[in-house]
Amino acid sequence: MSSIDEMLHELCPDGVKFKELGTIAELVRGNGMPKSDFTDEGVGCIHYGQIYTHYGTWATEVISHVHEEKAARLAKVNPGDLIITNTSENLDDVGKAVAWLGSEVIVTGGHATVIKPSIDSKYLAYWFQSPAFHYEKKRRATGTKVIDVSANKLATVKIPVPPLEVQREIVKVLDQFAELEAELKAELKSELEARHRQYVFYRDKLVSEAVGAEHLRLGDVGDFVRGRRFTKNDVVDSGIPSIHYGEIYTEYGTSADEAVRHVRVELHDQLRYAQPGSVVFAGVGETVEDVGKAVAWLGNEPVATHDDTFVFTSPLNPKYVAYAVQTKEFHRQKERHVSRAKVKRLSAAGLADIKIPVPNLTVQERIVETLDNFDALVGDIIFGLPAEISFRRKQYEHYRDRLLTFKEAAA
Repeated sequence: MSSIDEMLHELCPDGVKFKELGTIAELVRGNGMPKSDFTDEGVGCIHYGQIYTHYGTWATEVISHVHEEKAARLAKVNPGDLIITNTSENLDDVGKAVAWLGSEVIVTGGHATVIKPSIDSKYLAYWFQSPAFHYEKKRRATGTKVIDVSANKLATVKIPVPPLEVQREIVKVLDQFAELEAELKAELKSELEARHRQYVFYRDKLVSEAVGAEHLRLGDVGDFVRGRRFTKNDVVDSGIPSIHYGEIYTEYGTSADEAVRHVRVELHDQLRYAQPGSVVFAGVGETVEDVGKAVAWLGNEPVATHDDTFVFTSPLNPKYVAYAVQTKEFHRQKERHVSRAKVKRLSAAGLADIKIPVPNLTVQERIVETLDNFDALVGDIIFGLPAEISFRRKQYEHYRDRLLTFKEAAA
């Protein structure tokens, strides 16, 4: 920070000149290029929607291509240019920019503008992330459901333009912050993956080597009952607690004592329910991994179950069952019974035919207690991961905004 302050004091003691974007850059509006134009090979391209879903401040590689004939009619993006979004569903995403630093010329399409600056492109891309620019684009934004900031309006935004060596020094510092953040994410992700692998190993070992266990078919130790149909239109804020098959692999963990959704009370007599202590299996999934996943229902009241779920009732510890059906051995057996259509299905008969190790209740409870502790440990890391990254992100944004705030020179 001090070296940049010294440079500013030496090179522009009276302040930094602010210039309209249209005077320091050529703005070229994109056109066309729906996602249906994408191909596996061809000329690289960046779609406006990818700028706020995939790309960061700058990029050297693309994830999409279009045919050469199509590319010939699209806006060209040279190395050192920026692409900025003109349209989005919210104010935060509109006006996001990515500096293209690859070695090839690429193209972009509609709802985007190519900015060809006479200043450092990465400096400009970083400035487009600042509160100062957010304020300027908010003043120029139009629309409600779809927000738009036109290229003509962008051209009138005043940009602080310090000397080029200052721009490059700011970019150098901000790149270092971004690199540190990326390293932190990688370290935390690696730690999480290591703990998860450890957890899976001990879970499978505890279940498969349970003392005194018999390997029994689920159908021989309990009963499966299919749920009854309800639709998205039946979902309400307050009503009958319910479990939809898709929620088992997207919303729930091994067990649950509260439902994440409710359905209309008028359906009460038409539905089927899982009683507390039951295990609810997903009978449908987009992948083999998802179908057959289960959640132990530990709530204080019955919960309505969708017709693509199966409720398993048995004298076994419900959480033990839910843990046992996560093991590699269960998945190996399950694969023989899963339909190979686009949507994967698993019948009650298929589930009933799968064997799990069944020790006595005391051993089941001891395994559940051990795995709950492992689960809590992994959960602490998962919770801490975004919290730590969020803290570092706020720290980074604080310094970025300080670096990009200047005293304006008198006209």
